[in-house]
Formats: sequence, structure tokens, C-alpha cells
Amino acid sequence: MSVVRKILEKHSQPKRETLIPILQEIQEELGYLSREAICEVGEKLNLSASKIYGVATFYNQFRFEKAGLYEIQVCRGTACHVKGSASVLEALKQELQIEPGGTTRDGLFNLEVVACIGACSLAPVIAVNGEFHAGVSPDSIKEILNTYRERVVENDQGK
Repeated sequence: MSVVRKILEKHSQPKRETLIPILQEIQEELGYLSREAICEVGEKLNLSASKIYGVATFYNQFRFEKAGLYEIQVCRGTACHVKGSASVLEALKQELQIEPGGTTRDGLFNLEVVACIGACSLAPVIAVNGEFHAGVSPDSIKEILNTYRERVVENDQGK
């Protein structure tokens, strides 16, 4: 039985009002909302896939691609903006070859832009899986990313 079917069965009589909680549960289990999951939910709730995408894309909590091993959040709050987070974001996009919301081909990184991380005194700041990097510059991006790439290699060698 699929994960989606199990979630749908937990809701005794799923209807439109339960769409968001169902999508949240699916994403919690799978890490994202797959096309197949959306179609399965649509069939059960008698909603078109486009309706479900419309609802899901309205909320920035939902993702439609599998997340990378490392989630990079770039703060674009006022303090970070003033201190140059736009150029940090550009450097990340160039180095990773992805846009915000995307995942690298190797599955290591995904990139998200957030309104504020709440670490204004560290501006500009990025967080990688919750680990903060303060005073980030475009020149420091490659070194930061290589730290995480090396962790993957170390973990692979330790197996």
C-alpha cells in the first residue's frame, strides 16, 4: 500500500476541507509532493490535479521536488539585503546551477530564499540544515559548499 493511500485512509471521509492537512502529511512522509501523490489525492477528493497544484503553490511550505541532502536557506531580510545577500544568492545560484526552489542534479543541495532567518546581527547569513554561516560573501560560497561536499565523501568512506 502506498504512503499516500495510507494517509488518505487515515482520513475517514476526506473532502476538500482536508486537502491541506493531507498534503502536509504526504510531504512530511515523502519530503515533497510528487505528481503521482497529487493525482492520487485528486482522485480520492474528486479534485483536478490543477486545483490541487493551485492550492499547494499558494503556500510556500510545499515543495514539488525531492529535497537535497542539504537545505540551504538564504536570508533576504532587510539587514541581510543591506549587507549584500542578493550577491550571495547569485553566487549560490551560479555555483549550484539551480534557482531557488530547485535541487542540484546530484541531490546534495536545494536552495530556498527566506524572508528572515532571525539572525540579523550576523548579516548576511545563510543556513545549511539549520547550521548558520555568518558574514557570508560571494567569495566564501564555494568554500562553504565544499565543506558539505567533503562531509558526504567522509560519510561514504566511513561506511
